[in-house]
Amino acid sequence: MKRILGTFLLLLIVATGFCKNPKYIFYFIGDGMGPSHVRGTELFLSKISKEPSRLVFTQFPYTAFVTTHSASNGVTDSAASGTALATGSKTNNGCIGVDAEGKEVYSVAHAAKEAGLAVGIATTVPINHATPSAFYAHNKSRNNYHEIAQWMLTADYDFYAGGDAKCTNEQREVLYSKAEEQGYTITRGYNDYKTKADDAEKVMLYQKNVSEELPYAIDNEYKNVDLNLRQITEAGIDFLYNKDKDGFFFMVEGGKIDYASHSDDAATAFYEVQDFAAAIEAAYEFYKKHKDETLIIVTADHETGGLVLGYNGNYALYFKELTKQKVSVNKLQAMLDALGTTTWGKVNEVVKENIGVEIRGNHDKNESIEMTSSLASRIAAEAIYDIDRKAAISWASGNHSGTYVPLYAIGCGAEEFCGVIDNTDIPKTIERVAKLKKEKFCSKR
Repeated sequence: MKRILGTFLLLLIVATGFCKNPKYIFYFIGDGMGPSHVRGTELFLSKISKEPSRLVFTQFPYTAFVTTHSASNGVTDSAASGTALATGSKTNNGCIGVDAEGKEVYSVAHAAKEAGLAVGIATTVPINHATPSAFYAHNKSRNNYHEIAQWMLTADYDFYAGGDAKCTNEQREVLYSKAEEQGYTITRGYNDYKTKADDAEKVMLYQKNVSEELPYAIDNEYKNVDLNLRQITEAGIDFLYNKDKDGFFFMVEGGKIDYASHSDDAATAFYEVQDFAAAIEAAYEFYKKHKDETLIIVTADHETGGLVLGYNGNYALYFKELTKQKVSVNKLQAMLDALGTTTWGKVNEVVKENIGVEIRGNHDKNESIEMTSSLASRIAAEAIYDIDRKAAISWASGNHSGTYVPLYAIGCGAEEFCGVIDNTDIPKTIERVAKLKKEKFCSKR
């Protein structure tokens, strides 16, 4: 009898240690982040710190491989993959929040709102870009940015943050004016958010000056800006938690991993993954205080660039070379373009100082040239190619690939994410473990 009672008590203790369903849900999406982006970042950081480095999310206990194909192709774009990750439905490339037949489909964020949870959507790129908009909008073309932006108000979520809406200045002013009429407080910069948050019903958080994207983490602008992805994540946690609802759902996108990878710019991509990891660390700190109620999922919408770590027969990487790079390819191009009438010697000086390589060709350093945008673009791209090759890094293309992407999970319900799964399985599993019932979302536009 004592043995039976002891066993019963042990089972009771174990059972009470398991969560029933998560109250706080974090959904992190690294746009373009494939396995090589993650491992490459760790190796790069290890070279900088001179000791082994692990990103916080690679230590999460549950992992999976995720397939990313769209309804129309084995290689997806961000609209189709964003829709799959948000709604659990496959669609054709270029489509937002509709299925392959064009019928509106609704996201896990909508389901969370209907269940009484506070909802936040954040990114480092335009707030009406493909991935974030898949969580609130419906449109047959991802390029209809102005139409898509209106759905932010229709969805009526509690917290939007990131780059300003991509549209004309006049359209943006009207959008934000309507948002304020609907109860949103527009905040510009992290300090402005902290000043206004307590009195805000709903928040839109952007940079001090209008900009459709946050600066690259590698560039000087990043060090001086009053808003980065970690600050956005901290602000979102603060605001959503204090909404005093039944919990929250918070999607955070590291959108510029993809941008850097389209440019085949390894160092810039690695710094973006590190920046993305810093935002995840903020969520992990929250998780440690609410372990039995929190679920964190980290994944990607697709891989970009076909990144290869080690391309020659030396079986070696030389990441020390990448530490010489100080700016992104975009920043270098802008610096070169600004030279105007200059000399090859000055061009070489700028490239060598900021990238760590010499420009190609036997140019007389005193020879005068007229720097055009196209020439600046070519020189910058060649410099990045050369530094990547010195590091023994190569890229298959400047576009998306159809390979698996990784998934990492921790917390309440995390054990449900394992093995080889499809991207459509992720929101469905979130809805199941969180017991969210997704009915058709209705709201007046």
